Amino acid sequence: MSEFENSLTTNAYLFNFKSIPLLGGAPVNWLSRTRREPGWLAVSLSQTAIGYAHARRTGEGAWCVSLCGSRAVGPQGLEQVGRALNFGRFQCTTMLDPGEYQMLLVEAPNVPLTEMKAAVRWKVKDMIDFHLDDATIDVLDIPEDPSGANRAHSIYAIAVKNEIVQACIKRFEDAHLPLTVIDIVETAQRNLGSLYETEERGVAMLYFAEEYGLLTITRGGELYLSRRLEIGARQILGADGEQRDDLFNRIVLELQRTLDHFDRQFRYVSIAKLMLGPERAESGIEAFLRSNLDLPVEVVRLPEVLRFEAGTELDREGEWRMFHLLGATLRTESKVP
Repeated sequence: MSEFENSLTTNAYLFNFKSIPLLGGAPVNWLSRTRREPGWLAVSLSQTAIGYAHARRTGEGAWCVSLCGSRAVGPQGLEQVGRALNFGRFQCTTMLDPGEYQMLLVEAPNVPLTEMKAAVRWKVKDMIDFHLDDATIDVLDIPEDPSGANRAHSIYAIAVKNEIVQACIKRFEDAHLPLTVIDIVETAQRNLGSLYETEERGVAMLYFAEEYGLLTITRGGELYLSRRLEIGARQILGADGEQRDDLFNRIVLELQRTLDHFDRQFRYVSIAKLMLGPERAESGIEAFLRSNLDLPVEVVRLPEVLRFEAGTELDREGEWRMFHLLGATLRTESKVP
């Protein structure tokens, strides 16, 4: 485990980052202390729909999905759906949209853990596109070389405007739902990637959302690398012939460059395979990656690593749409009191 604790507090809320506590102390618990059901309910909100998923660990250590679906909604949809499905019995998490925050790779300041947040804030002040006074900053630790090799210790700094965090919180408060965690897609994908780790080796995972691709590398449940690609499912499925081949070649080139760079930076992390996330529809990318990468390529099939209760099963498009939401439910970190 990282020496960084697993808690960021923003008022009453925790980000799902392997991180040190936010300066300002312990969270203020405005929520009811009513005992809630085990596991986490992840909720996503858009202008027209709500997605939701709940998972918990069984006695055997497997993840069991007990609630999973989406509903079209109007302006007051969250409160109505929450009441209908009794969301109040769960502790809830939600995710920021990728465009709502910046994730920056920086060298860790050489300061005590108690001073880390303040030091990182000043380190990134010229790297973010809004004023530092308007920012909530968290850090995500990247584990160091266990051999003690003398190399720079890197961390990810995550910056988000306070107004975005506050608006997210308000939506849940207005709906009388117990929001406890605000997550990001990178850590949700990290959680899913960790399900495919074997023999202490790392796993690369590639997923194509509608407008972007996301590559992550994990080992031991820790996120070592995250990179977004400017190619998404919409482009891939909308292309054919030479245009599609060009997109696929660009993807392979980006993967090869990233994996080569990772190998140079993290020689102590061996990558066992690349897991390709669910697709909305067949695109041919799987076969192309198998033919053009030296790394073994496998396809994510969620029912192989998650146990879906009756009524929660997903079709192909459902697995694609719910992918990160399900990852957000696989939260094992504990909240700092």
